[in-house]
Amino acid sequence: MGYEVEAVALSWEEGANIIVGQSHFIKTAEDLAEIIAGSVPGAEYGLAFCEASGPCLIRTEGNDENLVAQAVECARQVGAGHSFFLVLRKAFPINVLNQIKACPEVARIFCATANPLEVLVVQTAQGRGIVGVVDGFTPKGLEGAKDRKERRELLRRFGYKLG
Repeated sequence: MGYEVEAVALSWEEGANIIVGQSHFIKTAEDLAEIIAGSVPGAEYGLAFCEASGPCLIRTEGNDENLVAQAVECARQVGAGHSFFLVLRKAFPINVLNQIKACPEVARIFCATANPLEVLVVQTAQGRGIVGVVDGFTPKGLEGAKDRKERRELLRRFGYKLG
C-alpha cells in the first residue's frame, strides 16, 4: 500500500478569507450555511463540501456565486472526502469559527486564513485526504517593543480589544 503526498496551492479572491475543515456528514453544507447567516448578517460566502460516499458529489451552499465558484475550485483541487472549503467576504473567521467548531458534524478545522495557503494532500489507492496545511510564511524574526505596540494598536483599531 503506497501513497504520495502533494502540496496543493489554493487561491481565492484578494481580501477574502478561507476556512478549510473536515466533516463527516452531508448535513454539513446546510448547517454551515445556517451558521454563517445566523452569526454575521451581511456576510458573503461560498461553501463547497466534498461528499465521501454515495455519489461523492461536491455539495455547495452560499449567497455569492463567485465565492461558491472559488470554494468549488478549491474542493476540486484538493479532492479529499469530507473536506469543506468556506470562502468568506464581509466577515472574518474569528466571527464564525467557534460556531463552526461547535457544529456536530465538524471533525476538525485545518486553518482559517487570508494568507497564501498550501494544503498537504495524501493520495492512496482508496482516495485523497488532507494531512495538514502550510498557512502563510516562515517567521522572519522576533517581535520587538515597537512591533508589540503596533500589534496591540491594530487589535484595538479593529475593535477586538478595548482601551
